[in-house]
This record gives sequence, C-alpha cells and structure tokens, in this order.
Amino acid sequence: MLNIGIDAMGGDFAPDVVVEGAVKALKIINKDSRIVLFGDEKRIKELLKKHNCTSDQIQIVATTEVIEMGDHPAKAFASKKDSSMTVGFNYLKEGKIDGFASAGSTGAMMVGSQMVIKTIKGVIRPVISTFIPIVMNRRGILLDVGLNVDAKPEVLAQYGLLGSIYAKHVLQIENPRVALLNIGEEEGKGNAQAKATYDLLKEQKDFNFVGNCESSYIFTGKYCDVVIADGFVGNVILKMAEALYRINSRLMPTKPWLLNLLRPVLEPICPKLYWYSNFWNSMNYESVGGTIVIGVNAPVMIGHGGSSAKAICSMIKTMERNIESKVTEKIQEAFKDIEPKEEE
Repeated sequence: MLNIGIDAMGGDFAPDVVVEGAVKALKIINKDSRIVLFGDEKRIKELLKKHNCTSDQIQIVATTEVIEMGDHPAKAFASKKDSSMTVGFNYLKEGKIDGFASAGSTGAMMVGSQMVIKTIKGVIRPVISTFIPIVMNRRGILLDVGLNVDAKPEVLAQYGLLGSIYAKHVLQIENPRVALLNIGEEEGKGNAQAKATYDLLKEQKDFNFVGNCESSYIFTGKYCDVVIADGFVGNVILKMAEALYRINSRLMPTKPWLLNLLRPVLEPICPKLYWYSNFWNSMNYESVGGTIVIGVNAPVMIGHGGSSAKAICSMIKTMERNIESKVTEKIQEAFKDIEPKEEE
C-alpha cells in the first residue's frame, strides 16, 4: 500500500479545500493507495463528515500547530515541532509515508526537504520543476522554476541529468532530449552563465543533450523534452504561462470534463481541436497540483498557496505517480558514484 502524506493545514484555504480535494482524489487514485492527512483532527473529521466520507483510504495524523505563510521558514520549522508540516516530514523520513505534499509555505517545505529528508548524495542542489504542456497531447519538464535564482553552471549542468531521469521514469520518454534555455540556438549564444553551462553539458555522456533552445520552442516539443533554466528565468516563464492560461480561459472557456466525455467522438473527427483545448487546460496549475522537488531522498511536492480542491486532488494523483515511478531511487542510483561537490 502506498501512503501519500498531505499537509491538511497548508494553503490559503486549508483545511477545507485540502479535505475536499482528498475526498475527490479517492475517485482517481489506486485502491491500494492511502491518503494520510496531517492536521487538526477534530476539524478534519468534521469536514470528512460534511462530504459523507467514511473511506478507510484516508488516515488522520493529529497535530496541534501550523506553520503560517508569514512565519520565518527555518525558525518556524525548528520551533513548531508539532506542526502539520514538521510532523509530515518526520513521517516521511521514518518511512511511515512514501511521499509528502503541501500547499503551505514554500520556504518551510524546502527547509524540511533539505534538513530532514536531505539532498541526495552527489547532488549539488535540489531543484523544483514543473510539467510543460506540449502540443499533440504530450508533456515535458522545465527546471528550475524558482528555487535557485543564481545557479552556477555546475548546478545547471546537473539539472540536465536530474531532468532526464525524471522525464524517462515519470513521463515515460525513452531518451529525453535535454536543452539549455537560451536567446539563440547556436553554440556561443547567451551570457557568461549560459556559455559556461553549455560547455559543461556538451562534454557529458549520461543523457541526451541537444543544445540550446529558444523560448519560442518550449511548448512545441520540436527540439526538446527537458528544458534547463535558472530559477529566475524559469519562474518568469512559469508565471507567464499561468497568465496566458487565465487570459485564454476567459476568451475561450473550456470544460475538461466535457472534453473527456466527447473525446471518443471529437478526437477522430477533429484531433487538432481536441489537442488545442487539452493543451490550454494542461497549462492550468490545477491540472498538475504543484511543483516537484527533484534531488532529495524522498518524493516531495509543493502546491500553490491558493490551491483549490481540484488542485489538491491533482497534487495527490501526481504524487502517487511520482511514488510509483520510483524516480527517487533511480536518481540515487545514478548519483551513487558521483563525488559530492560543495558550492563555492
């Protein structure tokens, strides 16, 4: 049985939307998966009763404290030892759950990831990543999207291996094409950081580096499946994509449930229309549920602070997929012979 740990108190609308999302997720996760909710036991039980949920696939771990969005991440993590987030990470460390996700403080989640779960030996710095919607109903991955805004070339080059392993085992892409985001395709383009990173990437033999990629090709999948960027640039792209989705949804509102219902008829007749609609829906963060932390010793996922029940439901399903893929073990295996390096 898989045990998916969820911080019931994390997010702007917790615990209400978290519990609602967990109840929704029961319809799409495997029957042998269990959702473990960390938080206010009395309130969680009240909400489960409200949703008429008595499933034995939901377990509650009672906690008495909450790490708030305005708290200092490291200090709050150290002082609030009975917070839903701190207890959740300790359960993950002890193997009582197989993955942990929260829509709470990103800073505190990274403190827990690095201080409790710890970075995989050989990885210079972990990274947060997001799926890229690609035309023709495919997905790629973009990393980093906000963690290491001043990443050095050695760190960026390592993202290539991390992203390649993730794309292979989670997205089922046999030989992922890895590209460095740049202002031009030619070798020698970009700033000093990009040039130094390119030189490191082209020398490696552990994954399929295909060169530079301009931002205009990110969503086409024409040149690559994995896009490498520092956290500053990656976060700009992520926020731009979220804004484009919001604009498109106002101009051309689509209903994902209706698309799925009509898929057997619509896709054979007009596949491009179906793919177009699905592409825009995939750009909605609610369809994924959050960003994945890659490079730590257990599956960790960080949700949007304003997550809805739909986003929490997606977060749980994405986390289940991450656990099942055993991608963490694959990364550990790939890095076992790499000597740990310290950043200067």
